[in-house]
Amino acid sequence: MVKVLVLFYSLYGHVYKMAEAVAEGINRVDGAEAVLRQVPETLSDEVIEKMRGTEPRKRFEHVPIATPDDLLDVGGVVFGTPTRFGNMSGQMKQFLDSTGRIWSKKALLGKVGSVFVSTSNQHTGQESTILSFHITLFHHGMVVVGLPYSFEGQLGTDVVNGCSPYGASTIAGGDGKREPSKVELNGARFQGEHVAKIAVKLAS
Repeated sequence: MVKVLVLFYSLYGHVYKMAEAVAEGINRVDGAEAVLRQVPETLSDEVIEKMRGTEPRKRFEHVPIATPDDLLDVGGVVFGTPTRFGNMSGQMKQFLDSTGRIWSKKALLGKVGSVFVSTSNQHTGQESTILSFHITLFHHGMVVVGLPYSFEGQLGTDVVNGCSPYGASTIAGGDGKREPSKVELNGARFQGEHVAKIAVKLAS
């Protein structure tokens, strides 16, 4: 059984909901099993309260907190992050910055790496966040996988949706009230399944 880690940071729950969908897609693949983890929080409870994130976070407080060692015994990792000024969140960056020991041992070399994101609207980092995230995956020697155009949900123009060939994405809206759409969740499931199939093939 090849385990695929779904590692995320979420404040308001949008990335968590996408992470659940990614895990569903992974679990569809024979020989693959999803493992869901969240990176440690770096903000104080007081700051989170002021950002109105306390209540939404209760939806995923049951998800275990990751350590760098969680990256070791898996065939792939699908990373999920909200966008912060067109880049990954500080919480995710701090976690990745703690993987130097793993990098020095080349422990992620040849493993599948993939990214999905959440942004406030279409033009605040849907693609730049994923593409800049890929730099870290390349430094670890991972096999970078996106969301191919065989997921046709990303081709429509009739409604506003996230997702691109770089990875699944959702749009939270400026007030954070928009939930991931059916198309966006399907994109996350497709990405999870796609990653898992490749991870299983590489493992065999």
